[in-house]
Amino acid sequence: MAVKLPDELKLTETDFLILSVLRDGRNIPANIALDIDRARNYINQRMPYLLDYDLVEKIGPYEDSGLYELTERGRLAYEHRAEYHDDDVDFDEYLDELVGES
Repeated sequence: MAVKLPDELKLTETDFLILSVLRDGRNIPANIALDIDRARNYINQRMPYLLDYDLVEKIGPYEDSGLYELTERGRLAYEHRAEYHDDDVDFDEYLDELVGES
């Protein structure tokens, strides 16, 4: 399910919470929703967005298993989340540069 990407990466507080949970390992949206006290439907809406920006990866033995893990780009996004709020930083380009360095 592809999401029409906006001109710039727009992350929510919930997106960073999702990335935080996935730092601990693979997980499914239902468990993530419980961990961060958010509605499961909302988590299910955010996952394709995070997937399209290569912040998470869908894994598992089946295509529709619903199991996700953090990508390197997602790990860097979480670790550098303070820069996301800096108006002088294009966070998407910033992440691309960081991934290129690692």
